[in-house]
Amino acid sequence: MAALKVAPEVSDKYEIIAINDGSSDRTGEIINGLAKKYKTVKAIHHKRNRGYGAAFKSGFYSAKYKWIAFTDSDGQFDFSEIVNFIKKQKETGADLVIGYYKKRRVSFSKILTSRVWEFMIFVFFRLHVRDIDTGFKFVSKEVINSIPKLESERGAFISSEFLVKAKKQGFKIVEIPVTHYPREKGAGTGRNLNVIAGSFLDLVRLWKKLH
Repeated sequence: MAALKVAPEVSDKYEIIAINDGSSDRTGEIINGLAKKYKTVKAIHHKRNRGYGAAFKSGFYSAKYKWIAFTDSDGQFDFSEIVNFIKKQKETGADLVIGYYKKRRVSFSKILTSRVWEFMIFVFFRLHVRDIDTGFKFVSKEVINSIPKLESERGAFISSEFLVKAKKQGFKIVEIPVTHYPREKGAGTGRNLNVIAGSFLDLVRLWKKLH
């Protein structure tokens, strides 16, 4: 767990929150073991698989410190790059520092669907970022406490909802390049047709609420 090595190098006070979203493998057992061994690790379990968005929200709303470093746990990001996020925040005074891929290690079709989705978010909400769903962000807890409560539990929409609401509240968003590695195990569900359709409905609902 890279965070166990990196976190004490960048902060005197920290907690590491690991979310088990109803996994059927040994994820729950592993993070419970880490929480027992390290007092800085906090394990959160969902009894059933609720989706990426649910895990996203559980982590953010459970965090207790002023700044939250968020990353996926599938090994596609180098958590040691968090030092670059911290440096960028200090230089810019941003409320959110979000990563964008130096080079995205996924298929062309996934890149294309992401670009289409980002264009739709721009058309509906005038939010323009390079990679809206990148799973590496550095966020002020004030943002979480101030924006309207996040609702989506779909992986394909939660990051969009989060950034749209942060922008509307006037929080400053800056971007930083991050290294991306190929996924070695598992497969995402964000491109499933039912997820895409549901995410589009979420988008329309959010647009209606904000307008």
